[in-house]
Amino acid sequence: MASYPNVNAANKYARDVVAGKIAACKYVRRACQLHLDDLVKSKKRNFRWTFDRDTAEQVAVFIQLLPHAKGKWAALRELIKLEPWQLFIFCSIFGWVDKKTRRRRYREVYIEVPRKNGKSVLAAGVGLYMLVMDGEFGAEVYCGATTERQAWEVFKPARQMVRRTPELVEAFGIQVAAKNLSVIGDESKFEPLIGDPGDGQSPSCAIVDEFHEHTSAALYETMLTGMGARDQPMMFAITTAGYNIAGPCYLQRAQVIDKLEGTVPNDELFGIIYTIDEDDDWKDPAVLRKANPNYGVSVGAEYLLKRQADATRYPSRQNAFKTKHLNIWVSAKEAWLNMADWEACGDPTLTLDQFLGQRCWIGIDLASKSDICAVSLVFLDKVELVPGSGKWVNRWTIFCKSFLPEGAIERGGPNKAAYEAWANAGLLEVCDGEEMDFDLVRDMVGEFAGMFDVQEVAYDKWRATQLAHQLQKDGAEVVEMGGGVASMNLPMRELEAALLSGRVRHCSDPVLAWQAGNVVVRPFKGCITPMKADEGKTDMRKIDGIVAALMAMNRAMVSEFEPEGLLASLTEDDLLAM
Repeated sequence: MASYPNVNAANKYARDVVAGKIAACKYVRRACQLHLDDLVKSKKRNFRWTFDRDTAEQVAVFIQLLPHAKGKWAALRELIKLEPWQLFIFCSIFGWVDKKTRRRRYREVYIEVPRKNGKSVLAAGVGLYMLVMDGEFGAEVYCGATTERQAWEVFKPARQMVRRTPELVEAFGIQVAAKNLSVIGDESKFEPLIGDPGDGQSPSCAIVDEFHEHTSAALYETMLTGMGARDQPMMFAITTAGYNIAGPCYLQRAQVIDKLEGTVPNDELFGIIYTIDEDDDWKDPAVLRKANPNYGVSVGAEYLLKRQADATRYPSRQNAFKTKHLNIWVSAKEAWLNMADWEACGDPTLTLDQFLGQRCWIGIDLASKSDICAVSLVFLDKVELVPGSGKWVNRWTIFCKSFLPEGAIERGGPNKAAYEAWANAGLLEVCDGEEMDFDLVRDMVGEFAGMFDVQEVAYDKWRATQLAHQLQKDGAEVVEMGGGVASMNLPMRELEAALLSGRVRHCSDPVLAWQAGNVVVRPFKGCITPMKADEGKTDMRKIDGIVAALMAMNRAMVSEFEPEGLLASLTEDDLLAM
């Protein structure tokens, strides 16, 4: 009977993380939970993927036959011993395969881990395995970076591992050159790549180390598009956190979070992020172990405690400590909503038919003719949060219908797979052609007018004037709104409070959840307005459904709340903006 000690250790790590026996942030817990869930799903005939324990075990064994290339273990000529978290990563990315084709599941891998946690072992190990063990004839493995120094951070350890393992050289006929590893038999190669690579390569594996240093996605995208001729290529990005939220690394990180949180499905992306949670105190020594999976192994407790004490004592050192040792993107604008609170307020059994005849307010955000536009419905009622208490509070119920032109799906870039999945599931209303047909929005509002007691329809004055005139002719009570603090501060503050106290309901629409997670705030003298996390940069993080809901909430608050209470809650800037 085959033995799988490394696979068993990897799966035990996942179980221990989920059970809380190993300190880990929510993103690591989600990565482990997804793996365990898929192990259960893989037993069902209609699940596409299966976990190949033989391949996963083979990868782990291969890596642990390599010698250390850095530090005290290299001086002692010791072989690599993978820690459970590293086994989990290796076994996950190589063990999951398609049931029919047996081709590897994960084509893109994103690993975010703080400094001194053995990144070179992961990256160099992946590169060498893909060079000689992946079964790809004429394999091309590249370690890409923006500078020569960074490119060598992966290639140099890999080259040293090969030089110190003559059995590996002999077994596969590896030729070790100054800037290249090659396999003479099939002309496979492993080499560093610096800057924009052009379009000549056909990589079977591309390793991007310290992805946060890249100011553009040119290298990543060129490598990714060059993989078209390969059967099971791998794009492998490994990095610490950084400062540039406009860069490609932060966007990739956001896609990983979307996948981990279940808002955007992506079966071929593996991601794991070692950091701390939002409510953790970065000054607490207990969080060091959570963010640093190699705590006490390659990164010493004493070293981290000293760095933490220095950062606490000297504010000038805080950003560097948080970024490099806790994986906190210190320059990233914080997400506005806590998505755990948002998820907790979800009720998949809610349907619009349950609200027939009830009063509602509608908000419309049309964005542009070639992008997502949204129609949000908001219902407001009174409930007793604690039955029998006699204390009644306002409760909000939010629905959203999102529209997208067919051409925008094809141009969706990183969002394309999600758009297609949502459209197929009936969660996106798709219209033919390249541009949005606003008559569909008009017809839907008219349909809602026949179903509910629509009080007002709020619209964005910058884009929906023509539609507003048409709706007015249809008999709707339309209200023009802007996006400043006068319109947005009050409903944003109310939605924040309502989520915390459980006074919100929604139908767990993944499209709306994705947009909720994309909202960051633009502060101004104590007031806030919503903006996209990638405002003016990639423009792929849509928020239209939430903006439409906030417009509707604004009108409901103005109509239903006591005028005295409303005015008392306004700031001086709110009043001036009116």
